[in-house]
Amino acid sequence: MSEARIRKNMTIYKLRVVDETGTAQITWFNQRYLKNKFIIGEKYKFYGKAKTRIGYIEMNSPVFDSEATSKNTGKIIPIYPLTYELSQNVIRQIIENGLKEVKGEFEETLPQYILDKYSVEELNTAIEQIHFPEDFESYNKARKRLVFEELLVMQLALLNIKNKYSEDKNGIIFDKKIKMSDVINELPFKLTNAQLRVLEEIDKDMESNKPMNRLLQGDVGSRENGYIDYSCI
Repeated sequence: MSEARIRKNMTIYKLRVVDETGTAQITWFNQRYLKNKFIIGEKYKFYGKAKTRIGYIEMNSPVFDSEATSKNTGKIIPIYPLTYELSQNVIRQIIENGLKEVKGEFEETLPQYILDKYSVEELNTAIEQIHFPEDFESYNKARKRLVFEELLVMQLALLNIKNKYSEDKNGIIFDKKIKMSDVINELPFKLTNAQLRVLEEIDKDMESNKPMNRLLQGDVGSRENGYIDYSCI
């Protein structure tokens, strides 16, 4: 392996490899630990983005294994955001060591009936398979579980805030004698049944002492096609 310092804090390491199909030049940047990593005559597996050059193939910063191992090649490999000059191999090793230390003893956060009803993985399996999945099906199941839990927790938190707000504060009670129908009857067009139903629900809420936060949404042309939608906040 050759070493070349092209500027301060930038050193390039290049390795020439061959097999029965041709020659490849592999390049790493600032990876000093690789300088004495490879032994002439030994066989290795490399995986990365390859570019075709005249007479050879070029590959930058691939992952690799010796011929007899499959730690970084031949399977789905996680890619993590890097910081403090840590490599993917170091991050993966840290995660792997952490999972071995925990030994699948994360406490389940969802009740069994939720797991069964929505067909989601249990927590320990999901955490292991999101980092080191056996296949893409296992990865997708793990991701579904973690996304499901994240959205569920967010919804429950919002519901808790809404209920607490409703219990602690009273809204303005509008006079029941004032009816929205008085305004509706003056409109130059006729509302659809869906629109009337929504406005009636709003009318009842305004007569209650509970705070109401409501977004009423009508698409362009909703009066003509009879569509109206709303959501409560």
